[in-house]
Amino acid sequence: MAPDIRQQCYTADWRRTCPDLAVHLPQRPCDNDSYNDHFLVTRTPGEALLAVWTQGSFEGARDLRVVFSRSEDGGESWSEPQHLPGADDPPGLLSCFGFPVVSRSGRIYCFYNKNLGIADGGAYYSGPLRCAYSDDDGIKWCQGGLEIPYRRTRFDHPDPAVSPRCIVWQKPIRDGRGRQIVGFTRWSSFQVFPRPKDGYHFDSSCELMRFDNIDEGPDPHDIEITWLPEQEGAIRVPCPLEPERSRGYSLCEEPSLALLPDGTLFSVMRTLTGRVWLTISQDHGLTWRTPQLLRYRDGGEEVLHPKSPCPLYALADGRFLLLFHNHDGFAYGARGPWDTANARRPLFVTVGAFQAGADQPIWFGPPRLLFDSQGVAVGSEWRIWLSMYASLTEVGGRRILWYPDRKHFLLGRVIDDAWLAGTPDAGRGERE
Repeated sequence: MAPDIRQQCYTADWRRTCPDLAVHLPQRPCDNDSYNDHFLVTRTPGEALLAVWTQGSFEGARDLRVVFSRSEDGGESWSEPQHLPGADDPPGLLSCFGFPVVSRSGRIYCFYNKNLGIADGGAYYSGPLRCAYSDDDGIKWCQGGLEIPYRRTRFDHPDPAVSPRCIVWQKPIRDGRGRQIVGFTRWSSFQVFPRPKDGYHFDSSCELMRFDNIDEGPDPHDIEITWLPEQEGAIRVPCPLEPERSRGYSLCEEPSLALLPDGTLFSVMRTLTGRVWLTISQDHGLTWRTPQLLRYRDGGEEVLHPKSPCPLYALADGRFLLLFHNHDGFAYGARGPWDTANARRPLFVTVGAFQAGADQPIWFGPPRLLFDSQGVAVGSEWRIWLSMYASLTEVGGRRILWYPDRKHFLLGRVIDDAWLAGTPDAGRGERE
């Protein structure tokens, strides 16, 4: 990042959420870099920071592409964004939602959705995964030279030429056996569940993909993937808006994973109920408990949240950080959990601790306001929301939340121990 980019930015509004770091600041509100989303920052084997995100003119635009940038000074300055090689081939067909996977071999992979000209209710939903890889710490990238299809289920279009509608939205974590695993959303084809009356709250469920041999640094053609859970459609939550719920209509999206000290996988998900929901797996993702409402503790109050991402991050000190909006969608001028244009603000955090033997094995402390947009809109789509398609790193003793402010500015906020010291920590594992 050029030293004076902060002064050159077309507006000072990037400071509204009080960030500590800036990765990318669009210079004009409606240029082809106005949309910046799915912002995933990871530490490289060489101890640099690598950022991968989706960029374009607006959400769903035909010019969506996957870009990357690097920082070698802890996030203070960043290289100019570059297109991931192969992501614009063939021309005119969008690429999006890249996510990095760092193998123990030192090879870095980046998987992303690639539309191939056939769409089932949205081009950026429809397409297989492609892969690029780097053997020099993310400086130069090679095309993987293949498409990796998502597994097909009964929720997909009956024509096998139409790809499933899936998106990975976070970085992978390691399961209890050290394998890299990541969650994704599957939206059902309209041939299975017709387009709902409201137009865009589609039938959806949560799944996972596990990279079984990626730590060996294989050629992309030789990567082995296991699709989970074994029973398709196992992670679904009834959608209260749709009368079709009697025949199984679900809205359950964007699973965020954390590994607990006893090897349990814990996942939270966004829904259309005005609440966060959770599920757990005690067999490394093969089977999952029937989803249930997330509470602050067993028997406690429900964690309120509209239809918006609610990432959960495991901290190096053993605690957990949950990001959410702390209301059910009927606040701040929003009309309900479905009103994504208005309900996705402000942003709160709560700190959780593992509770051995509890029905809900993470208990959370009271919420604390992190930041807000105050309802001020920016960008080509004039959005006010704080959609946390975000990531977190802990490098060199510094814990940073990397987030797309209103899907426009790409920023970093230091969440240090002093700040968390003012946040109750759910007893640090001591049950009442």
